[in-house]
Amino acid sequence: MKLEKILDKLGSIEKNSFIKIIDNIISKTPKNAKEIDKILSSSDKGLKSADHQNISRIFALTVDEFQEHVKCEFQEITSQLDILIDIIIRDGNCIMKQDWFSRLYEAEIKHLKNRIKNLDADFDNDKSELSASRKRDYKIYKACLHTAYHNDVENNRDAKVTSDELSIILTLSKQLGLSQEEVKLINYSILPIKKIDIQEVIKGLKNIGVIFFSNKENTIYVADEMVRMLRKVREKEVAEKFYRRTLKLLKEPIINQIGREHNINRKLSYSQKIEEIIKEGVSFTNMLLEDIYKQGITLTEKKKTLNELCEKGLRISNLKGSTLDDKISSLIEHFESVERDEKVGISLDGFDKLLSELNQSLPKLNKQIKDQFELQDEFVLKADFLLDYNIKPRDILDLIIQSDLTKFIKDNGIKQRGDDILNILEHYKDVENLYLENYENVAYRNLNVLKENAITIKESELGIKFEDLTKVIFKSLGFNVDDTFKNNLNTKKDMMDILLNLGNNEIIIVECKTSKEKGYNKFSSVSRQLKSYQNLALKNDLRIVKILLVAPEFSDDFVTDCEMDTEMNLSLITASTLSNISDAFKTSKYTEFPHVLFRDIVINEERILKALSK
Repeated sequence: MKLEKILDKLGSIEKNSFIKIIDNIISKTPKNAKEIDKILSSSDKGLKSADHQNISRIFALTVDEFQEHVKCEFQEITSQLDILIDIIIRDGNCIMKQDWFSRLYEAEIKHLKNRIKNLDADFDNDKSELSASRKRDYKIYKACLHTAYHNDVENNRDAKVTSDELSIILTLSKQLGLSQEEVKLINYSILPIKKIDIQEVIKGLKNIGVIFFSNKENTIYVADEMVRMLRKVREKEVAEKFYRRTLKLLKEPIINQIGREHNINRKLSYSQKIEEIIKEGVSFTNMLLEDIYKQGITLTEKKKTLNELCEKGLRISNLKGSTLDDKISSLIEHFESVERDEKVGISLDGFDKLLSELNQSLPKLNKQIKDQFELQDEFVLKADFLLDYNIKPRDILDLIIQSDLTKFIKDNGIKQRGDDILNILEHYKDVENLYLENYENVAYRNLNVLKENAITIKESELGIKFEDLTKVIFKSLGFNVDDTFKNNLNTKKDMMDILLNLGNNEIIIVECKTSKEKGYNKFSSVSRQLKSYQNLALKNDLRIVKILLVAPEFSDDFVTDCEMDTEMNLSLITASTLSNISDAFKTSKYTEFPHVLFRDIVINEERILKALSK
């Protein structure tokens, strides 16, 4: 969930720690101070009075300084911050109830203790699967950390690792090629690991500004922007979903090779090994620099392998950079860009339809997704729900094994030649068009026909859907559907559906009405509504070129009342007429619909279609 959206949900006290940290950063003149000052200049009271959109913008401008602030917190090496951050940055953990977070934390501590036991056993076992060189690396790191932690005792001080010692230890871990998980295991084999009270954990994370906690909802929120920043702190260059997408393109011998290097159980299945590599925190960069290649391969061959992986596997062409490092950096930047992009790749309706049909074909998928992303809800295959967790259609499809993908494709008549996942995404891109094809049925609130046409929607959602589709049609006609301007104009009392901004303070107001009844006949109520919108626009010095009322059809009485009205420049247009005009416009010479054609009381479809065909 985006930072702005989270801030909208919270009270001022719940945002306080985060705001204080940003304020403190601003007071120290960060590198983007000038841009921040420009944003804050519109508010006399400073950051606290800034709107949430501007706070999000300011966070983006101070993210580097915020990152340094979080890194400083790691100097308290017994704080378990590494454990906690690794939990909250996992895909699917950005929204959690307190009790769920508590369970994940307890499970992580238990898992860590078990793994430490196994690691200690491997140290003492000459026949362990750990290679001699890896065992040596572990012992070197462990001995250095032991000295750094315990040398204070000899000087009659509390045992701790100083910031200077910590920087050396971190450098050592990098040079030894240890993953984040390997470092964590060795760290906690020396440092005491005790379960902290969950209230204290939440308080600590809140105080350093990395989470928000809603007392009302008893829920932890971690903003998408914060997750990306925290990943960098933990040196996890890409989100798990992108790491998984890349690993799944590698053959099993290569996965085994990576697993051997990082002490991953060779008896696990291919998919399990991939998940363990991700959990281990194996550096994405190091993996693509070293781990995926055969011994003795030349640099040129490495570049060729990486290019093939990106172009043929990930379908990313023209990676920037001439060196291997540059190409990998370019790939990471690509994944970051994809993650920031709010586009889903298919329409929201398409995502819902995809999830619904996946659930029918693969009934075990719901549990798989729930477990994979550690989601608390029982049923998770809902588009809105998953998008709040920044889980998109491709992320779901990446988790499905090939045999299940093949079954799903056959079950739903999806194209079988080419890339399966891309074919599935393409198949569900057309749901918006499916709705547009049923525009008139939506207007008539004809649920039965919609169901027959493979559209599942609640009756309560039909009004909003009709409005959304009408917006799509007007956009396709070349109009500027200006929601921002409309929202600024609207009041709690007067809320127009659609505003078409023609420029030069000229607008067209569009009102949308659905009706099961034949012949829309509520002129008195709708005219009062439209007149209030008209007055609102006139108060704001706007010229109303036209008011359009879109409905499935109009009764004769309604048309007569409209003809007799002397106060509004009102025209009536049926859903079928608007749909047919849209279809005709696509093949016309016009790039923008000539709105002067909206001149009748009841828009004459035949005349407009004829005009468009000239």
